[in-house]
Amino acid sequence: QVQLVESGGGLAQAGGSLRLSCAASGRTFSSYNMGWFRQAPGKEREFVGVILRNGDSTYYADSVKGRFAISRDNAKSTVYLQMNSLKPEDTAVYYCAAHFTRYGGTYYPQNQFEYDYWGQGTQVTVSS
Repeated sequence: QVQLVESGGGLAQAGGSLRLSCAASGRTFSSYNMGWFRQAPGKEREFVGVILRNGDSTYYADSVKGRFAISRDNAKSTVYLQMNSLKPEDTAVYYCAAHFTRYGGTYYPQNQFEYDYWGQGTQVTVSS
């Protein structure tokens, strides 16, 4: 079992920045690829990005590429989502999620149903 707790959400102006954190507890954090998803009101949950278990590789949705960056600190069992150049359309509840992988590799899980554990979400609101 893995418990995930997001923090760092809040209100930002368009063009501003926020950094979200997701602290994990439970099983070995380094065995999990860590993804970020978001869900805006009335919309389906969508993939934002993922960082592989080794921390060396990331993959992003086109909508955030070049503006958002994911990093992780395996020693602290924490993954981060740095969000820059925020837009009003980035307003959503942001979730981190853990995808177990026994052997690593370079597969980037993008479907929410591939993930094993989820945080409770943190609200991000971007004003224009």
